[in-house]
Amino acid sequence: MNRFREEIGIIRWQGWAIAGCVYVLMAVIMKLGPLRSDPSMRLWEPWLQALFIVGVGLPCAAYALLVSYIYWDAKRREMRYVLWTFLAALIPNAIGIVLYFVLREALRVPCSHCGAALRPGFAFCPVCGASLSDSCPKCGCVVESGWSHCARCGAGLHASV
Repeated sequence: MNRFREEIGIIRWQGWAIAGCVYVLMAVIMKLGPLRSDPSMRLWEPWLQALFIVGVGLPCAAYALLVSYIYWDAKRREMRYVLWTFLAALIPNAIGIVLYFVLREALRVPCSHCGAALRPGFAFCPVCGASLSDSCPKCGCVVESGWSHCARCGAGLHASV
């Protein structure tokens, strides 16, 4: 399964149902509104009228799916999901959606010992105290395995890592 399918998979059935309802609603509005009342649009070929309905309905349904994705993704990342959903839906010109993707937090990773959800980059688990990665013996900062000195305090890592 590729990454796109995994990300689409977090949208629950309610989001798909809302997007479907938005599409049908927009199709009905377009059929009963401009296509019925505008004399020039009534003269269009049927395939052109159908293309007009699809061309208006699909972007609206995609917008609803995107807002639903933001709801479930923010919930998964333990962010304020209701607030981000409202911002994404109500700030015009999709600025709220762009802000979400720029400012969202990283996914939490489970502790290998106790399973607690942790932010990436922790050297120790704050719940059980287990070591999650190599750390500097002097300052406790996370270090990578190939380093000879700590990037934060400069302490030698030969004996500890």
